[in-house]
Amino acid sequence: MRGATHAKWAACAVVVALAATGCGGGSGGGDGSGVVGSSWGDPQNPLEPANTNEVQGGKVLDMIFRGLKRYDPKTGEAKDMIAESIETKDSQTFTVKLKDGWKFSNGEAVTAKSFVDAWNYGAHLKNNQKNAYFFGYIEGYDKVHPEKGDPTADTLSGLKVVDPRTFTVKLTQKFSTWPETLGYPAFAPLPRAFFDDHAAWLSKPVGNGPYTIKSYRKGAKMELRKWEEYKGPDEAQNGGVDLTVYTDNNTAYTALMAGNLDLVDDVPAAQLRNVKSDLGDRYINTPAGIIQTLSFPFYDRQWNKPGMEKVRRGLSMAINRQQITDTIFQKTRTPAKDWTSPVLGEDGGYSSTLCGDACDYDAEQAKKLVEEGGGIPGGTLKISYNADTGSHKEWVDAVCNSINKALGSGKACVGNPIGTFADFRSQASQQKLSGAWRAGWQMDYPLIQNFLAPLYYTDAPSNDGKYSSEEFDKLVDEANAETDTAKAVATFQDAEKVLAKDMAAIPLWYQNGSAGYSDRVSDVRLNQFSVPVYAEIKVN
Repeated sequence: MRGATHAKWAACAVVVALAATGCGGGSGGGDGSGVVGSSWGDPQNPLEPANTNEVQGGKVLDMIFRGLKRYDPKTGEAKDMIAESIETKDSQTFTVKLKDGWKFSNGEAVTAKSFVDAWNYGAHLKNNQKNAYFFGYIEGYDKVHPEKGDPTADTLSGLKVVDPRTFTVKLTQKFSTWPETLGYPAFAPLPRAFFDDHAAWLSKPVGNGPYTIKSYRKGAKMELRKWEEYKGPDEAQNGGVDLTVYTDNNTAYTALMAGNLDLVDDVPAAQLRNVKSDLGDRYINTPAGIIQTLSFPFYDRQWNKPGMEKVRRGLSMAINRQQITDTIFQKTRTPAKDWTSPVLGEDGGYSSTLCGDACDYDAEQAKKLVEEGGGIPGGTLKISYNADTGSHKEWVDAVCNSINKALGSGKACVGNPIGTFADFRSQASQQKLSGAWRAGWQMDYPLIQNFLAPLYYTDAPSNDGKYSSEEFDKLVDEANAETDTAKAVATFQDAEKVLAKDMAAIPLWYQNGSAGYSDRVSDVRLNQFSVPVYAEIKVN
């Protein structure tokens, strides 16, 4: 990976050995042609918009696609991008009008059909898309993606193309804030090339955003380059971005300090004590819509039997969040008090009291609850995590130490490292994990609904633990249908109280976005999702 200094050549051999990639470098000064080098982790799945529900793949989709809406990097507000207007009279049927002149990077026009075809593809059961659930509110979803059996329709009956720049969407229920979800990449349009030669498209995805993909070597590097013909208001201020895969973010940080990398967007915990002295103003630490939790296998009878809610609650009370966030994370995390994020604000649904004493450290009560609930299945809680990115070993070890101390047993909790993020996510999504696992959630859009429905609604796409509650589902449905925003938020909070009662997952802490960058680049910042706003970065 990258850097403009001659020192990178000396360090390149080390970086190749550790990161399984070569060193690159962007040429050019302040003329906008320089290439930014950033650390990265391999996506779990091919980069189909409806099949990417994790951070690493999302970074790329955000660079190569633009949808109807885009979330403002500063405020998180859902603003029209390709949409000229989205209108409704009843919060259930929407008319979408597109702006004129948008194209894909292969020259094909972006039309109403580009969206309708993409959404039909994303929703259909046979295409096995991780984000199919996001189309579940559109009429006809039960026919193209039935809970049991084969599909009885090929397309969503709620989608209709009116003319090249207009289509209508009919939902199964009122959903007043539905347009605000449309900045999520799953709702991106797709060109005909995606359908005409799917394999070729997957090898080199074609989108309509400010960047195009030049090359991709799995496990090594993806090269993105500025699309000169992009007509959007957020054109790239650099010549491109090289995303280089690092299996250890400490190695990425070392490469940054050696001048071989421009940007590390997740400063490792081991470097937090010295990052300010290392980087000064080139260190970013800002609140983000991210929460870290521990998930549980509700698909495992031992974890889903009566009384286990007491065990989960006891384990929660055995975790000294304040100590861990102060010492391991140097106060770049905040102990969680609910299942959302403070970036939503109280009006948006964040609550500092919802979890109550279940999120407070109390060793005596923790031990009592775990015993009353029947004890940890098998006697030991195994916490699984990916070992390649995110400094997870440090905090998992700290969590286990806290639990072991509170419960008076050195074997009550152990960490279970899994080599790569992709392997970890595959095991989690296929219900192959036992015990607990780390389940960080980065919001897809800034609504309380997004912190609840995708993770805990029955059979939702990111509900890896298979938690299910009729009461929770009913309240989420009611909140979605509510046209009064304040009432909708209050109902979502009622649903969240069900999570608290069941301890469906253990909230750990809210995460700040952190990043460090070299003196070769400027105008670096993170959006509310903690993702670098790559298009704004300038190479000096």
